[in-house]
Amino acid sequence: MKKKEKTEGRAIWSFGKVYRALLQLLYPLRCPVCDGIVRPSGERICLECLGKLKVLTPPWCMKCGKKLGEEKEYCSDCRRKQHGFIRGRALYEYESAALPIYRFKYGGRREYGEYFGEQMAEYLGDFVRYVEPDALIPVPLHRKRMAVRGYNQAELLARAAGKALGVPVCTGFLVREKNTVPLKYENPQERQNNLKKAFNIVKNDVKLEKVIIVDDIYTTGSTMDEVAGVLKTAGVKEVYFITLAIGAGI
Repeated sequence: MKKKEKTEGRAIWSFGKVYRALLQLLYPLRCPVCDGIVRPSGERICLECLGKLKVLTPPWCMKCGKKLGEEKEYCSDCRRKQHGFIRGRALYEYESAALPIYRFKYGGRREYGEYFGEQMAEYLGDFVRYVEPDALIPVPLHRKRMAVRGYNQAELLARAAGKALGVPVCTGFLVREKNTVPLKYENPQERQNNLKKAFNIVKNDVKLEKVIIVDDIYTTGSTMDEVAGVLKTAGVKEVYFITLAIGAGI
């Protein structure tokens, strides 16, 4: 019986390998850095593009995780503003990842999500394990924007990272009821006003005490603060976040 199971297991593994190779041939993956077909085949990123995305290194703000130019505890934003989250971390310096993230969000490159999410799990995994969250919660898209884009980039990141780390991903718990204008066109005060009452809880039967919000970019923290506030009113006691990229702090 055991021999038969091993034989069947090898057959399934071989079939899966052939299937993945066929998919790669018919639908070759695009490199999340150069956007060309990944070389060599079978990788998720071109080997020559490794290192072009700058992983954040210390010193960073102990609150939001922004890269700092000198040894300080907090960036200027976090020194003057009270945030709703406890702490957050990001993977890349925004300047190095801006174009790939733009294609990921607006260029239909949902395939980037798995690579980016796995990288978040690899480099931010210690932070996630330290927090020991009940779930990862991706920042939701409004249904109209979801219909146009076809996917939520934050959810793709959360699912890939959650799978790698063995952490549940909670979707449908938090919804975006207000279709806000793109925040990149607004100043911090406008962002804050724009996001008021943008999110709501729809699953009150879900009991979560400690969560990590997942998003693609952290800028001023307005989105994280708004989401954290809504989650706390629903009974969540501790809110943290991880993002794919973040700007520099001072």
